[in-house]
Amino acid sequence: MVRAIQNNSIKVSFSNWIPLACVVGVSILLAACAGRMPQAPSYPRGIPPSQRPYQVNGVWYYPIPSAQGYVEKGIASWYGEDFHGKQTSSGEIYDMYGMTAAHKILPLGTHVKVTNLLNQSSVIVRINDRGPFVAGRIIDLAYTPAQRLGIVGPGTAPVIVEAVQVATPYSENGKTVWDVEPIRDFQHGNFTIQIGAFENVANALKVRAAMREEYSEVRIVPPSYYDRDRYYRVQVGKFDELSKAQKEAVRIQQTRFPDAFVVAREPE
Repeated sequence: MVRAIQNNSIKVSFSNWIPLACVVGVSILLAACAGRMPQAPSYPRGIPPSQRPYQVNGVWYYPIPSAQGYVEKGIASWYGEDFHGKQTSSGEIYDMYGMTAAHKILPLGTHVKVTNLLNQSSVIVRINDRGPFVAGRIIDLAYTPAQRLGIVGPGTAPVIVEAVQVATPYSENGKTVWDVEPIRDFQHGNFTIQIGAFENVANALKVRAAMREEYSEVRIVPPSYYDRDRYYRVQVGKFDELSKAQKEAVRIQQTRFPDAFVVAREPE
């Protein structure tokens, strides 16, 4: 949902992503000064649609891959009846009475604790939408959590937003047991590095043969029935941490394949 325009008057404590945020901000500022809008960013194949960069009112936003350690302080607002029953950015139908919220860059599905700094009341909500795109605001709450925080009347309030684990109670053998849902972690998974894509399978085979001298894990991913472009993709390495894959991708870019990038490894 698009609701207005955003600026950068927020405070974020998320040390691992500050350099990226700075680069993005400077790039947008330089582009604006040069009298042109920033171009659409590229992204690796395999990134879920909800994690891809998106544009609102000429500004590109870059969702972060993980909510781990995320703490943010700023202004919260709420949205209600005008959007009730409409589709959110996650594809869910917005329910103004649900415990949900909109955030510009947190992974959709993340649970956060929102604390009103004026009265110290707190709620836990799930991020299922994008926004708010209004100057100085960092989170847009559904009606019910906003009401519980005392924000409905004034419309806005200073808050602190913290990514949290969610514990759900259930009964087992007459005892209450807590099922803890971990913070969504996009840093760990199954990753590989794509070094090239070729229309001619013979060229892909040559590159694979050359790279087998250096990597034990080298494969060619053929085009699927649904691919519009018929390319044979050569991928090397197998990584369970995104940071390790990114580090190796930089090395490959500097030595042999400047267009190499990390992708989610597709099932064989």
